[in-house]
Amino acid sequence: MEEAGFFSLYVVPWIIKILIAAAIAVGGYFIAKMGSPWLAKLLGRSGLDQMLVGFVVALARAAFLLFVAIAALSQLGLDTTSLVALVAGAGIAVGLALKDSLANFAAGVMILIFRPFKAGDFIISGGLMGTVNEIGIFHTRMNTPDNVELIVPNGQLYASAITNYSVRDTRRLDLAIGIDYADDIAKAKELIMQVFEKDDRVLKDPAPAVLVDQFGASSVDLLVRPWIRSADMPHIKSDLQQQIKETFDANGITIPFPQMVISSAEEGAGDDKLTKS
Repeated sequence: MEEAGFFSLYVVPWIIKILIAAAIAVGGYFIAKMGSPWLAKLLGRSGLDQMLVGFVVALARAAFLLFVAIAALSQLGLDTTSLVALVAGAGIAVGLALKDSLANFAAGVMILIFRPFKAGDFIISGGLMGTVNEIGIFHTRMNTPDNVELIVPNGQLYASAITNYSVRDTRRLDLAIGIDYADDIAKAKELIMQVFEKDDRVLKDPAPAVLVDQFGASSVDLLVRPWIRSADMPHIKSDLQQQIKETFDANGITIPFPQMVISSAEEGAGDDKLTKS
């Protein structure tokens, strides 16, 4: 009788607790295993970056399994309050130790969600210029125009103004062209428009514009504004400037350079000074 009472009072309850804890642990494991692909599919439909989706799924799975472990231990009668406090304290300590990395992580998440730039875009941010190769959780890889790889913390990029030259299909090119004061402004404008008409890379819509910008010290400065496709930007500026210069030369339009005009009176005064010396 005593053995039966001991068994019913102590052994059976413990067996039940162990079975419930095991059921919680096993059930939680299978829920996490089956739920991870479902969560990844759900997040993938929202348009999030696949790298961010994978990280969120892994983080959610780890958090769920931690919750399952605490629930299973509580069924065994263990005081999980101290365990939760320990986990929270460890999280705070890790957060303080890795605050810079967490800031880069947060910036990486924001970049992947809001997409101010994507792989293949040419950007300027934080004093750095280059083509984006890869956007990671903590850093972004870029290639500079002279083919040097930069590994930039995401926090540095996201905390600065981002200039994205690739987000639009077309761009306006601004050229400053000076002509001599004696030249015909209307003729110079017509010649520049002829250059644009011959070059297929210059778009007809929006139409290019040639404006008188200002009267400089040695020239009448024209502001030349053709619209082009963003993909043509690397070489078209040099090509157009060369074509305009050659067209001007062939039609008697002068691109002046700074010079000083000395009057005859000033020349005589200079000669007198030389004679006296």
